[in-house]
Amino acid sequence: MPKRSAPCLVASCLVAPTIAKRRPAVIAPVPFRNAEAAWFWTMAAMVARREGSPRGVDGVGLPRPAVPEDVVRCLDQLYRNRRIDLLHARILRRWGERGRPPNPACGPERGDAAIWQEALERLEWPLRVKGIVADPGI
Repeated sequence: MPKRSAPCLVASCLVAPTIAKRRPAVIAPVPFRNAEAAWFWTMAAMVARREGSPRGVDGVGLPRPAVPEDVVRCLDQLYRNRRIDLLHARILRRWGERGRPPNPACGPERGDAAIWQEALERLEWPLRVKGIVADPGI
């Protein structure tokens, strides 16, 4: 029987070790808890873009199930189907840019608060159907 030679240790040291390539962790998109949160995120991203930011800003840094344009498209569809008026859109834009909802206890904001609530109630369902807003049971 032929003798087996010992493995060459020098040659094995010269070979570069193979490093397993890791795929980046994919984090599932996190839907918003309600239409109001989705709307404030949309407006913050649009204001940031308007001011020169290359990407919309999400202070939490979570991946979202949509882009701001998806939320605006839902609002536009409601307007085209006459489920909301132009006044609803104006109130949403005004208070969305301010980053807070109108206060129903404050006299001058009382009318805006009612329109704000009505618009968000009508926006909730289309956003939920698209997976942008989470179901209440989740």
